[in-house]
Amino acid sequence: MNIKYKKIGDYLLPNLVIDTQNNKQIGKYGYLRLNYIKQNKKALYQTLLMKNELTNHLFSVSNECEERLKTLMDNYIKSDDRLSEKNKETNQIEWVKLMNNYKLIAEEIILNEIVYV
Repeated sequence: MNIKYKKIGDYLLPNLVIDTQNNKQIGKYGYLRLNYIKQNKKALYQTLLMKNELTNHLFSVSNECEERLKTLMDNYIKSDDRLSEKNKETNQIEWVKLMNNYKLIAEEIILNEIVYV
């Protein structure tokens, strides 16, 4: 591995360039994870950045969180009779309230389990 240096003033600084990565779509949870490791896990952040694995890590966290959210929401819908299609037609406001409540609960679980670990 040849490292090229650039002279700036009296110092020789290495020309370090990050390789281009696949443009993967990082979701909400990936950006939350990025913000968390930047502020609280600086060693992990710099290690992932230097190994050129940061995007892959964020993409996998994002996918894992979205799958977990879908699983939790499916379980909530199956377990609560008030979330049936019949109830959705008869009492829409109650149905929306319940769905929003379950989604907030699921997101709180995901943030505590996966993103902020």
